[in-house]
Amino acid sequence: MLRSIRDGDKLLVGLDGELDHFCAQSVRRELDGLLSDAAVRHLILDFSGLTFMDSSGIGVILGRYRILRDRGGDVAVIHMNSHISRIFRMSGMNKVIRELDQKQEARR
Repeated sequence: MLRSIRDGDKLLVGLDGELDHFCAQSVRRELDGLLSDAAVRHLILDFSGLTFMDSSGIGVILGRYRILRDRGGDVAVIHMNSHISRIFRMSGMNKVIRELDQKQEARR
């Protein structure tokens, strides 16, 4: 479900399929394993392969945001479909986690 690429203190993680209450725990464990290296300070979540997300997915993302915030880092997202973008806005996550456009993504 997860694909990852590490570049220094940046970690790009692609999520595929659905991020819901059925798989949230396993995604949380996988992400926490990837973030176990405290040198990782910037997480970019690529949602191009994500088809659905519910409130459990919001919880997974917010938890990883807190981990990185405490390290002085940040979380950003790319390639959100309209459903996931709507969930981000409705939950207020767009106020703490920014969405990168292609130009911003290339500079990171």
